Amino acid sequence: MRGTIRKLKRKEPTWEIRVDLPVGVDGKRRMKSVSVRGTKRDADMRLRALLSSLDKGLSPDSSKGTTSQFLDWWLQNYVLPNVRPRTSERYASDIRLHIAPVIGGTRLANLRADDAQTVLSTMLDKGYSRKSVRHCYRVMRMAFRHAVEKGIVLVNVTDTVKPPKLEPIELELPSVEQVQHILELAASTPYAPVLNFLVRTGCRRGEALGLEWRHVDLEHGTVSIVQSLQRIGRTGLRFVPPKSAKSRRSVALDEDTVEMLRAHHGGQILVMAQLGATYEDNGLVFPGPMGKPLDPATLTRNFEKLVIRTMMGRFRLHDLRHFHASMLLKAGVHLKVVQERLGHSSIAITADTYSHVAPSLQKEAADVFSRYMQKM
Repeated sequence: MRGTIRKLKRKEPTWEIRVDLPVGVDGKRRMKSVSVRGTKRDADMRLRALLSSLDKGLSPDSSKGTTSQFLDWWLQNYVLPNVRPRTSERYASDIRLHIAPVIGGTRLANLRADDAQTVLSTMLDKGYSRKSVRHCYRVMRMAFRHAVEKGIVLVNVTDTVKPPKLEPIELELPSVEQVQHILELAASTPYAPVLNFLVRTGCRRGEALGLEWRHVDLEHGTVSIVQSLQRIGRTGLRFVPPKSAKSRRSVALDEDTVEMLRAHHGGQILVMAQLGATYEDNGLVFPGPMGKPLDPATLTRNFEKLVIRTMMGRFRLHDLRHFHASMLLKAGVHLKVVQERLGHSSIAITADTYSHVAPSLQKEAADVFSRYMQKM
């Protein structure tokens, strides 16, 4: 017997529903009893809802819990097992700093669209960027969609919530001269190989620092991006899967980069021989001084020092990736090829990110067409 319905002797039509719960930790049988006013059909519908919740591994009282209780459950049972560590950290941060303080104490079943909208408006009032507010909106939307799928609530309250629109941001990229100057200054530092690699491949910082020699094919001139090095909160440095399925990719290398890596590998072997057992060989292409993984933050700090020395403006390490992509597009490389090379999850992301390059490409396209017509 999983559930029963019996009519109670009351003035108004009232039904008692009983459902079997999973056996407790003490091995004893447990039951849940609920009273429903209305018709027999109302009681049948409530019984089906209770049984559906049990089948999905939820307590029949899930909808009575607070929003914070549900979000904690969602983080532990859905986000942490399925999402990259850095991403789950960001979700937890949004919930702790922005969502829970505003609507955490509200019963999930009583949550309304206005409540979710208040979370976003509160962030804007505090001066958070529209990008940060939209990210928080996506976290709420995913969490409450999960609540609907699990039968805890009937509707996703964020369906009618309007997040702020993003204002188009034009990337301020370093010039060719600036990048060349940076690499010249870096030549006398241990970071020259990895910075050259980032400029020539457009890889992400963590992808380069997570690269192992077994992922490098110098004979065919390719590297395989299969992992990324990240610092995860207090847990330290960790190798994690690529950002998305499209981020797991093969990147072709030009001849100069192949020769640079070959020379770098030879130098690394000499260092290993000199240091002997004190060198920790992890097979990394761009390790720290003693072979251990190089903290991404350390690379960024040293890059920023080089930028300051150039006295030619300010830009970020990640801008080397944007520089690489922009140069390819200006050289006429197809947008789809650039997307695959960068590992973007969709071509739309590539198009939106580098829309600033489009005007010059339009002019070049017009000139190409004009020259073609003159030959006819």
